Amino acid sequence: MSALAALDLARAATLHGEAFAPVGERGWTRQELAELLATPGVAGQLLQAGDRDVGFALHRVVADEAELLTIAVRPALRRRGAGRRLLDAVIAQVREAGARSLFLEVAVDNQAARRLYETTGFQIVGVRAGYYRRSDCGAADGLVMRLTLNDQLPPRRMVTT
Repeated sequence: MSALAALDLARAATLHGEAFAPVGERGWTRQELAELLATPGVAGQLLQAGDRDVGFALHRVVADEAELLTIAVRPALRRRGAGRRLLDAVIAQVREAGARSLFLEVAVDNQAARRLYETTGFQIVGVRAGYYRRSDCGAADGLVMRLTLNDQLPPRRMVTT
């Protein structure tokens, strides 16, 4: 696994499109990914097997909260632990950055992703009705989930100069 860099964005856009097209969602473009990656606090990971791109993840850390922006795994390579490896890498990075909570959104009908998140300890904390627009079947509700991290850490101090 390596850090997602600017030179990887076209490949990441291809992965995102492949991952989300089967459920009728539009994949993020290279430009959209570049804009996200340029945002303060955003980082990503690229997972490869040999010279083949398997998947990637993007997350954002702001103060003591983090958000998983996306995980995309090539459909032909699913159910081999790639999603779990990417999620574990995100959790380790946001924990290291001092995040106390990690949030994400997942479509209510994305059973495989929901199982991954639930077995990792995420809990549903909200619902966004009709959040995921689908090209072929209307919309699906989005579940907001949270994983509590670093409960024992003292509050982060603001450093002023």
